[in-house]
Amino acid sequence: MPPSSTLRRTDPEALAELQREHGRALFGFLVGLTAGDAQRAEDLVQETLVRVWQHPEVLASGHDSMRPWLFTVARRLAIDARRARLSRPQEVDPDGLEQAPAPQDAVAGSVTAIDVRRAVGSLGPEHREVLMQVYFRDRSVAEAAAELGIPAGTVKSRTYYALRALRKGLQGYGLGA
Repeated sequence: MPPSSTLRRTDPEALAELQREHGRALFGFLVGLTAGDAQRAEDLVQETLVRVWQHPEVLASGHDSMRPWLFTVARRLAIDARRARLSRPQEVDPDGLEQAPAPQDAVAGSVTAIDVRRAVGSLGPEHREVLMQVYFRDRSVAEAAAELGIPAGTVKSRTYYALRALRKGLQGYGLGA
């Protein structure tokens, strides 16, 4: 890399004049390319002017107007910025994360199902039959009583004691005792 004394940069006054003359038009052009994102357009205007600053030979090239060169550089920068943005994962607004449903843990669901099956399996056959009718087949107390051939009061009693036994067997799930 050459020593700093030989580095050539565009004269600050010429750069300021270039921005006064073409800055607004360049900004408007870039707002259109960035789908109305003024902040991104401002950044691209600045990056375009940095390119002019880094390449003073462009001003000395004898062009009638610098606008076509500026717009070409700005357009290429906008395309490169869009490609870079699309190659990264999409940015997520943190406010939206609070409203997003929590991801489901398939392993935890499987473990819970196994624990519930074991707990239900540990019940006596009378309690298990009542729970099957009332909770798994969604029958009313009267329907379960008719299906099982027992009084409704017995269905209620067995359901109460079966649930109590399940709560005790599934204490780690915060069901209370």
